[in-house]
Amino acid sequence: MADLVTLEGLEGAATSEGQVRGILQQIDLDIANLARDGKLAALKYAVPGAAGRSADRAINLKTLLEARRYYEGVLSRLPAMEVSCASQK
Repeated sequence: MADLVTLEGLEGAATSEGQVRGILQQIDLDIANLARDGKLAALKYAVPGAAGRSADRAINLKTLLEARRYYEGVLSRLPAMEVSCASQK
């Protein structure tokens, strides 16, 4: 499938709390794998270049941490419901 060039015509539902938590778990896994060596991460940390494959691990870590902060914010803004029950005497 070809890459999209515009978001026009795309539709979707709001992201659920479970989905956001799943994204945060994936980011945490990527951070752990980057710290280990980056070989097992879902995100490709190395890019081809003139000198072969290279990666800027500091930039990758910064990007992952920024993404994590963003999704923590999304999670904190999701609607919440508080239920309480008063006992009657």
